[in-house]
Amino acid sequence: MKILTEADLRSACLTGKVREYSVEPGTYVTPLAREFLKDRKITLTEKKNVQEMPREPVVNRGAATYRDASTGITYAEKPEHMTHLRGNLLVEKIHPRIALRGALDSFQAELLKTQFLLAEAGRTPIAEALEDVLSYIRAILGAEVQDRPLEDRKLFEMDAEQIRDFSHHIPERLGIPHPVLNYRMGEPVLLLNRLRTQIRECELAAVSAFGSERQDLVQALNRLSSAIYILMCREIARQKEGKE
Repeated sequence: MKILTEADLRSACLTGKVREYSVEPGTYVTPLAREFLKDRKITLTEKKNVQEMPREPVVNRGAATYRDASTGITYAEKPEHMTHLRGNLLVEKIHPRIALRGALDSFQAELLKTQFLLAEAGRTPIAEALEDVLSYIRAILGAEVQDRPLEDRKLFEMDAEQIRDFSHHIPERLGIPHPVLNYRMGEPVLLLNRLRTQIRECELAAVSAFGSERQDLVQALNRLSSAIYILMCREIARQKEGKE
């Protein structure tokens, strides 16, 4: 399923003469996008013969091979300061959505390194548990790049409400207070805490890129932060049990 956002409509440079805007069948139109069209008295319709937006390298079309998603300007060659948003649409490399993709990519790299370090430290169960996080972050990136809704999924065999409840009731669930961290807690705890803070940065990048339009992505990133917090608290509780 594709998604039509207000940003997409603005990048299409709709003029006052436009009275109709067509989308592919099954496209999800965000509330802000619908409001944008309504304010401009533009009718939303579905295309009958739809061709998928190309995901392969763009075929050369002369001066109109690439198009600036913000201004509508076309290019024969991709400028070095620009990159693909999707298909043949280009944006500057500092565009908020590109920044979000970079943040998600950096998080994946840090997550993989963390899994390796945890396994080296003898905490393979945590490294294996983080596979859930890795799979989810890749799904988030895929949903953003392909402009499709993110499918809901469980983390550590918990749904969104269970994760929220668990993370808010650590003392009742694990028998420890909400932790105030220090270096003596050891590398596994500190590595997990770093992941937690980095996923928060990804969440902020998602808000910067989409505002209120992609709540599925923002909520998923918030859920990941809570899930990693739970994993960190479980490790602290395990250490406490071992010392008593």
